[in-house]
Amino acid sequence: MGEGWGVRKFWVAGGLGTGLVLCLLGLLVIGTYTVAARLAGAGGRALGLAKGAVPAEYQPLVQKWGTLCPAISPALLAAQLYQESGWNPRAQSPAAAQGMAQFIPGTWQTHGVDGNGDGKKDVWDPQDAIASAASYDCELAGYVKSAPGNATHNMLAAYNAGAYRVIQYNGVPPYRETRNYVKTITTLAKSFEAPSGPVAPSKQAAGAIYFAQEKLGTRYLWGGTGTAAQGGRFDCSGLTQAAYRSVGIELPRVANDQWNAGAHPKRDELLPGDLVFFAYDLKDPRSIHHVGLYVGGGYMINAPYTGAVIRFDKIDTPDYIGATRVTSDGAKALPGTNAA
Repeated sequence: MGEGWGVRKFWVAGGLGTGLVLCLLGLLVIGTYTVAARLAGAGGRALGLAKGAVPAEYQPLVQKWGTLCPAISPALLAAQLYQESGWNPRAQSPAAAQGMAQFIPGTWQTHGVDGNGDGKKDVWDPQDAIASAASYDCELAGYVKSAPGNATHNMLAAYNAGAYRVIQYNGVPPYRETRNYVKTITTLAKSFEAPSGPVAPSKQAAGAIYFAQEKLGTRYLWGGTGTAAQGGRFDCSGLTQAAYRSVGIELPRVANDQWNAGAHPKRDELLPGDLVFFAYDLKDPRSIHHVGLYVGGGYMINAPYTGAVIRFDKIDTPDYIGATRVTSDGAKALPGTNAA
């Protein structure tokens, strides 16, 4: 990802002189990490959906059905749908799981619901699939309601291992796959939540910035991931992926997949190391076409487009969609992270 950034070069004054900005960078990082120290203790329970986290066409459905029962939330339902299909209503797996919620035909026959009231249950219709995913979650929550422990965790465990096993073990069973599934979905849900308070700063952010700073002046390469064969060159998401890989966090290869690697701080809460994203449609994260690494003071380090070099640019442009505060658990929860 990154070539789409070329349309933005008319909105950005261009890269600042490297020497001047390196001096500025130190001041920005110090200042914004001073703010981070204050934010770290604030915390806050997240409610609702973060702006732009769910494609606009599905957000009302997720918001509506995500409150069907106490064991689920809009963010949790969003995390499940994203994990299952990446918002693709025509998704089909080799195991014959179908639609946005990836129901196998037998399960759909029993648990599918007519979410839009048109008189039929259509696994390929997002209105039915989203409603059915929520309904099935709540059915499972009802089956295991007598099990001690966290109701949401027990519901997710029942989804993965079956309600009987949750009842048998009085909660999440001791299966590695099941426990990983519970952790994955609850962690991924944080990337869809609208924080009610500031988000904790990333511990690895400074190292990621250091890596990117060392690449200033390197020529952009479409599809570049910094390999020796590529002359150590990057595109936008290749640079951010490598920056976080240098501190032990593995991000997906493509910019719009990196969007869900953590919570989404507001513009006035940005801290150095946050990923900042740009999209063609500010209501649809699937249209993200560029990513950079925030350094403070309204600037990012980024690999802009063919013909440019890795440099500092302002983030406040018309296509800015938001930011992500990367966490190790958040990155691990992303579908396909370890596939590359």
